[in-house]
Amino acid sequence: MPIAHPRKFSFFSVNLLLKSQLEFWFGLSLAFALYYCVLAIGQAFGSEYVVQDDAREYVFWMQRFLDPELLPNDLIADYFQSVTPPGYAALFRLMAGVGVTPLLLSKLLPVALCLVSTIYCFGFCLQLLPVPMAGFITTVLLNQSLWVKDDLASATPRAFVYPLLLAFLYYLSRRSLLPCLASLALLGLFYPPLVFVAAGVLCLSLLRWQGWRPQLDSNRSNVRFCVLGLGVVLLVLLPYALGSSRFGPMISLAKAKLMPEFAANGRIRFFSDNPWFFWLEGQHSGLRLTFTPALYAASFLLPILLRYPERFPLVRQLRPALVILPQLVLASVAIFLLAHATLFKLFLPSRYTQHSFKILMAVAAGIALTVLLHALLTWGSRRSEQNFNPKKILAFSLAGLLGMVLITYPSFLKKFPRTGYVTGHFPELYEFFAQQPKDSLIASLAEEADNLPTFAQRSILVGQEYVLPYHMGYYRQVRQRTADLLQAQYSSDWAVIRDLIQTYGVDFWLLDRAAFEPEYITRKRWLRQLQPETSEALSALKQGTPVLAQPLDRCEAFATEKWVVLRADCLLNALPVGKSSALAQSP
Repeated sequence: MPIAHPRKFSFFSVNLLLKSQLEFWFGLSLAFALYYCVLAIGQAFGSEYVVQDDAREYVFWMQRFLDPELLPNDLIADYFQSVTPPGYAALFRLMAGVGVTPLLLSKLLPVALCLVSTIYCFGFCLQLLPVPMAGFITTVLLNQSLWVKDDLASATPRAFVYPLLLAFLYYLSRRSLLPCLASLALLGLFYPPLVFVAAGVLCLSLLRWQGWRPQLDSNRSNVRFCVLGLGVVLLVLLPYALGSSRFGPMISLAKAKLMPEFAANGRIRFFSDNPWFFWLEGQHSGLRLTFTPALYAASFLLPILLRYPERFPLVRQLRPALVILPQLVLASVAIFLLAHATLFKLFLPSRYTQHSFKILMAVAAGIALTVLLHALLTWGSRRSEQNFNPKKILAFSLAGLLGMVLITYPSFLKKFPRTGYVTGHFPELYEFFAQQPKDSLIASLAEEADNLPTFAQRSILVGQEYVLPYHMGYYRQVRQRTADLLQAQYSSDWAVIRDLIQTYGVDFWLLDRAAFEPEYITRKRWLRQLQPETSEALSALKQGTPVLAQPLDRCEAFATEKWVVLRADCLLNALPVGKSSALAQSP
């Protein structure tokens, strides 16, 4: 039955048998989620050549599922295939088997993941506070948080955290053993790091507190639930523990501290002299507490509200499953600290908090706001001897304002949804490379090279997006490739050009017509941190005219106002001619 004033505030009903209430708020939750999805879909299909920024690392190599002859002996493709979680790869392989391309699937998946996340978030919230309106507020907050960043839109393994972790929490709150184990297994197959957090929640569920003293739960059913869950965790993580990567070893802490890639202005931006940034805000090192949307701040009010049930009567309807929230906090922070203590054996610490905290804060804020709204409207509706009741006007005005802030928040953001989609602006270039042999290798320092494996389905020697310094067996190779390419592109010695082509089997050389201006090098962060090679390239550029800046018309395979593509076989046989530079002048 309703807590107070059932006729006036039936939307605060805790009787889930009121089907109309449940259906209304659940339907409204899905409607908002679908609306945000439609906005994102509009960006995804706004052009023929669109791909999500981070999805490029996975989509390009999975084109092999459709055509095994693509990207043969491709170092970059082989590496990203090796680090892709098996469940994620299996899903794309399955869909490729029925004709759905990886690029198309990456654009459709965020919609499915968003709707599934909304369903489980709504259900989980009702397991804690059985008020359908609380489920609606929570799902709106979560969806706004998901779409204000590009995690969900990326359709990468981290996008699966939200539906799978929410499914685990929902089934755990219901003590549904088999579905809980299934969601746990899927979480490990799609995003292994969060399995450690889920395992921590399971372990903490066996603790019962007597004041400040923890005691183990002696209930056999609960112990069995935990043991089976931990068994599933062990099974899904065993292949990772026993397997070895040919691209190893993982970067060590001592090595990372010496690398500019991990410095405050590096590619990864891990280490920082600012403790606040390092421990709280750092994308890779921090806890990553989020206050977007701003109403997430209400999550910190929940512990306070719980202390005053006489003033906030709806807290009396909170269920015992609410203990899952502090368990999730403790488990996430514990694994976060363990990851810091063992850098980088458990990879990046922020992975263990940024996703779980986003869910945690949405649920806590949704419950806190519902409790506050109920208390506010109850206070404003108390009988008054005066005909004019200012309390009621104030209460309903504040409630209306809160509702408006909740619903209209995205309209105050500069960009919403934030999807991170990258649009290719050079279709002729992609079409040209797509017509070349499937084993073609393209050398280029241009940022546009990052798009060629996805849009043209051809291999590149190196690309900014793919130079990740985590596994040293891989990074040493791509770093050497970058250094060699940088040296060759700005060299005045034909022998250096020929050595690069012959060493790596380069077939084409893609050049930006602005590539021989010093700013072209200095404005690229991934090249600036490559020392001393970058400094040597700048010095060589100032001292003379690089070979590739000379007129090489007979080696041109493709040319526009911005791009020149040179045939490598022609360069091998070319002779240095002329001293003027056609490429050195920007359009």
